[in-house]
Amino acid sequence: MSNKDDILKRYRANVREKYDMPDLSDIKATTYPNPLVQFVKMTEMVGGQVIEVDPGRDINVLIKELFPDAKEIASNLPEITIATRNPDTVGRARDLNGTDVGIIRGKFGVAENACIWIPQTMKEKAVCFISENLIILLPKSQIVNNMHEAYKRIEFDNEYDGYGTFISGPSKTADIAQVLVMGAQAARSATVLLLPE
Repeated sequence: MSNKDDILKRYRANVREKYDMPDLSDIKATTYPNPLVQFVKMTEMVGGQVIEVDPGRDINVLIKELFPDAKEIASNLPEITIATRNPDTVGRARDLNGTDVGIIRGKFGVAENACIWIPQTMKEKAVCFISENLIILLPKSQIVNNMHEAYKRIEFDNEYDGYGTFISGPSKTADIAQVLVMGAQAARSATVLLLPE
């Protein structure tokens, strides 16, 4: 028997009362009269920016307006024609180092905390974290109220099945001298482009 098994055996021998798992089927999760309005509010609260894209607007032009000094733009999305790097064709993840703007697609957003579900649809998922600025394309109609609804919608249905992440605004930390620092471990800015229906 390993040390771990021995320790667990001792713990189990000293459990005096056992409890059944709680019934989670009747949890009343938070809902909002207008999940989209709440999503925008929460995104701004966590340091992100939301721009509603007008129908027919060229998002490549919009991105260039938002980041006029960007030299290295990474994306594998077919509608992004200004990309200078493709996370599907780089040799290694570190080849994305120095990316000024990374452009990815979100499946759905969550109103309660501004999280956006990002499944891995690119070979090198580092683009989600190594980019100085992150742009997430998100259909305006794909906003759910809460994480309970979000978890029910998660699917792995592409060639990179098995990985996905929730992203909420830019990277941030507040553990050093109680000062909030943006861009501490990943993107310094996160912009959500809400695409029309």
